[in-house]
Amino acid sequence: MKPILSKVNKLKVLYTSAEVYPFAGIGGLGQVAYFLTKALVKEGVDARIFLPKYGRIDEKKYPLEMLYEGIEVSAGEDKKIICNIKQLARDNLDSPVVYFIENMEFYEKRSNVYGYNDDHIRFLLLSLGLIEFLKISEWTPDVINCADWHTGHIPNLLKTKYVDNPKLKKIATVFSIHNLMHQGLFDHKKVPDLDFDNGKSDIAELFDPTLQKQNFMRRGIMFSDILTTVSEKYSKEILTPDYGECLDHLLREVRTKLIGILNGIDYTYMNPETDTNILVNYNSKTSTKRQQNKVDLQKEFDLEVKDVPILAMVTRLDAQKGLDLVSQIIDSLLIEYDVQMVIIGGGDSQFIGFFSELENRYKKRVGTHLMPDFLLPKKVFSGADIILIPSKFEPCGITQMEAMRYGCVPVARNTGGLADSITDFDAKTGEGNGFLFDNYNSYALFGAIVRAIENYNKPDVWRKIVESGMNTDFSWENSAKKYISVYKRAMGLRKGMGGQDDINELFYQIG
Repeated sequence: MKPILSKVNKLKVLYTSAEVYPFAGIGGLGQVAYFLTKALVKEGVDARIFLPKYGRIDEKKYPLEMLYEGIEVSAGEDKKIICNIKQLARDNLDSPVVYFIENMEFYEKRSNVYGYNDDHIRFLLLSLGLIEFLKISEWTPDVINCADWHTGHIPNLLKTKYVDNPKLKKIATVFSIHNLMHQGLFDHKKVPDLDFDNGKSDIAELFDPTLQKQNFMRRGIMFSDILTTVSEKYSKEILTPDYGECLDHLLREVRTKLIGILNGIDYTYMNPETDTNILVNYNSKTSTKRQQNKVDLQKEFDLEVKDVPILAMVTRLDAQKGLDLVSQIIDSLLIEYDVQMVIIGGGDSQFIGFFSELENRYKKRVGTHLMPDFLLPKKVFSGADIILIPSKFEPCGITQMEAMRYGCVPVARNTGGLADSITDFDAKTGEGNGFLFDNYNSYALFGAIVRAIENYNKPDVWRKIVESGMNTDFSWENSAKKYISVYKRAMGLRKGMGGQDDINELFYQIG
């Protein structure tokens, strides 16, 4: 097929990620990859996406066309891995161009995105394949936005191995940290001195055992032109030992290139006024219609149909999400208050077992769906009253934004992106769109939930809180404009045109 080219004066951005919604979306990272680039396109940017073609990607549903066949990727010692580059058939100019790297052994035979003992090989292959693609492509981006540790070797490669390549040397890199806790296939808190990767050595070959010990996250931080996180508060939190995941010292060294930009949500995809996945559509002015969706939710989870607060959790069942706090107080909460609870999410078997037992103990009051689901959350957001997000830390989180968009009020810990997107309700002024608590302990969580329940019992007050959340602007438009500013600054820094004054100006412009 003929490659898609762009006008010369357009800003050209290639976003690369291990996962991208809807082709292979697992969590928030996949949604950001697609909806940010879509928003960039709307802003006039030639934004494109590059990801692996996993076995789960159905070419009947997503028609792909061969762009480049038989690309050779070096695997060391004269070994080559053969890959193809395919392009999504594009019938909508409002959506980004999407490229897929195809390889039978490492992608197509794997239905899952993550969870394999050779993930370090699979994701370095993604980085190497992207570079080989750009070497022969008629289209060259101004900026590559690399997402999380899976793509951390791209800035490293461009600054070292390909620093003199005439086609690649001008490409700027932005490295986006979505979750600093994940740095590779090793426990970064227990790395022996002999295995420690300072990021200065050459990148190991694909099948070299040393590769598994190299810290992709560290290298992305070190070699990128600009570094972003997914919320302003998280960009400050990771400079401390409590949140820095053993990289806080490095991050303090490069803090002049570190910028926090809050994620957004797509207002077309997340729209209670048009959503066909919920029973009754509504907006902030007709939020009382949510009552019909509440009844529908109760029937869906076999709960007693009655007008009581429904608490919900839509989350990955992981210790990061504060589930230990929930487990300590949930029995007391259900005993002392007439409430119901719905839990959706998969993950740790320990928490799956806990919530299964909870459902058995409180039949007609607790309902669960203990596996990932992409449609049920909308039904929960449109019918539940309170969403619980008691995270130990939260780089950004989009659950609170999605829930508020549908009128479900968050109770969350005052950390990361939760703090940047939720305004704690003030009973004196009547202002606020949720309920925050500071200390990471079960008493603080219990108190915040009780505050929410007490205000739920004041219909006029509660309606105002619901409407405040629904009217808060979490659309990608504002964030996309900030990313454009970041991309332009990264280009200037790459060309040697930007200095400390320029970086300070950037902080002023977008911070």
